[in-house]
Amino acid sequence: MDRQGLAFGVGAYVLWGLLPLYFRVLGPIDAGEIVAQRVLWSALLVAGIVIAVRRGALLRAAFADRRALANLVASAAFIAINWLVYVWAVLHGQVLAASLAYFLNPLLNVLLGVVLLGERMNRTQGLAVALAGAGVALFAFGSSWIALGISLSLAISFALYGLIRKTVSVGALEGLMVETTLLAPVALGYLLWLGSRQPLAFDMGAGMAGKLIFAGAVTTAPLLLFAAAARRLRLATMGMLQFIAPSLQFLLAIAVFGETLTPTRLACFGLIWAGLAVYVIGGMPGRRNTAPAIR
Repeated sequence: MDRQGLAFGVGAYVLWGLLPLYFRVLGPIDAGEIVAQRVLWSALLVAGIVIAVRRGALLRAAFADRRALANLVASAAFIAINWLVYVWAVLHGQVLAASLAYFLNPLLNVLLGVVLLGERMNRTQGLAVALAGAGVALFAFGSSWIALGISLSLAISFALYGLIRKTVSVGALEGLMVETTLLAPVALGYLLWLGSRQPLAFDMGAGMAGKLIFAGAVTTAPLLLFAAAARRLRLATMGMLQFIAPSLQFLLAIAVFGETLTPTRLACFGLIWAGLAVYVIGGMPGRRNTAPAIR
């Protein structure tokens, strides 16, 4: 196994898993303002990287490809929804609901493949999805509609974002540059509107301004590490690493943020984890049915 690739992959998912700590440090700030600042500073940072590594030609090609650009408009919308809901969830004590979303994500990808791409679901995948569905139903029974909405909107928006980015022939860096460029005018407009109604967080002093500027690095660093890892590691390895982030979020929610893990929620997570175990074990080499096909 490529040790450097493994380090990149672990680093990306650890940073994503610890992201709630950063948003909590920002304090009681409007979630929309945090996302808008995140978009603007990410756009500036990625633009600098594009210039430094001389990827301008590839970026222009991405903007010139109408089909790719249309897909990136959609992916930008989905990632903006994902960021906004995630930040709101962290600021309002719903980190458990957010972690559930990313545990669900691999199984939702299977379901989207069946519904949107016409892929076939084998028995193992069907059982895994059924267990996850039972977990979601239990979560709906034992939690508020707000928590359920957070989990489903995060899982669906990120799964659709990943589906689009998987089918667009644009590199990770160029794709992120296009997405943040498309979102930047909306983010700037929102900040101008918000600033006309109330003082912005930027007015709270140099310390808060520095924290908001750091949002660019917080957004870009794990994405670049992920892209580097994906080029070096097998897809199966990346699939296993992705559980690091929601696991860290789950632990932070209970140990740091003091969220309550009720018996119903524990049973819900148990069903989701059982579904993931079935999915992972069923996908291991040697576990698949190797019997010859019969005409």
